[in-house]
Amino acid sequence: MTETAIRQSAARPGLLTGGSLPPLGTIGARTIIIALMIVTLMPFVTMFSAALAPSGTYPPGLQWPANPQWQNFVDAFNSAHMDRLLLSSTIIAACVVPVSVLIGTMAGFGVAKLAPRGSKYIYLLFVLGLTLPFEGIITPLYYEIRAMGLLNTKFAIILPLIGLYMPFSVYWMRAHFVNVPDEMSEAAEIDGASAWQQFWLVQVPIARPAILSLAILQFLWTWNQFLLPIVLVEVPLERTMAGALGAFQGQWGTNIPLLCAGSLIILAPTVLLFIIFQKQFVAALLQGAVKG
Repeated sequence: MTETAIRQSAARPGLLTGGSLPPLGTIGARTIIIALMIVTLMPFVTMFSAALAPSGTYPPGLQWPANPQWQNFVDAFNSAHMDRLLLSSTIIAACVVPVSVLIGTMAGFGVAKLAPRGSKYIYLLFVLGLTLPFEGIITPLYYEIRAMGLLNTKFAIILPLIGLYMPFSVYWMRAHFVNVPDEMSEAAEIDGASAWQQFWLVQVPIARPAILSLAILQFLWTWNQFLLPIVLVEVPLERTMAGALGAFQGQWGTNIPLLCAGSLIILAPTVLLFIIFQKQFVAALLQGAVKG
């Protein structure tokens, strides 16, 4: 190695060893991310350790029990009739998510691409709908559902959720369709495609990441819906799994291990769904970030 090369190597640490030290900013960012991960996962780890404690005891905290009681999960599943709740939640989600995503996608396409007269004001109404909290409309919604004779039925949850999801669905899908080049629709129109054909054959295939992400979000919201099932459905087994947690807590509120086990069972499907589709979800978010 020449003298010049030795001097350059000394000026750049890590050159001789084949690597370089990461900058302090990267180390700090990684440290913050790890700390946030620990803070986020700590409650779930504590809940899991508490679920394995002997039934009827009060767990001391984050401590692995000497004799893990895996039977607590089976007891919680059987005591809360989780099989029926799982079926009820699946039926509700299967009715809410496809209808809401379909209507929201078509409405977002219409507002973004077809742009009829007054579409800006219509979109503004949807944006204002994002500001309405569930708690603010639950009372009039209760009387409306009661007048329709739908109390204590699954439709008391399905129909309001479809309507309440519309503002975000239209906002989400419009944000995608606005960033799609108009040349694609113009080329399809020159080839003789109608607006309906442009939507299904051109726009929907491009919008698959956004549609899938919207479906995942709405599934999570529906599965974890707590307020509407509690207010509109008195029968716990007709609610969502999260909504039935209130009745389960009233019955087993003093049995902390059993309550923690039931909560983890309710949480498991949403976590698995997000793990399976996390790539598509992140892809849709990055797509909007790049194009926005």
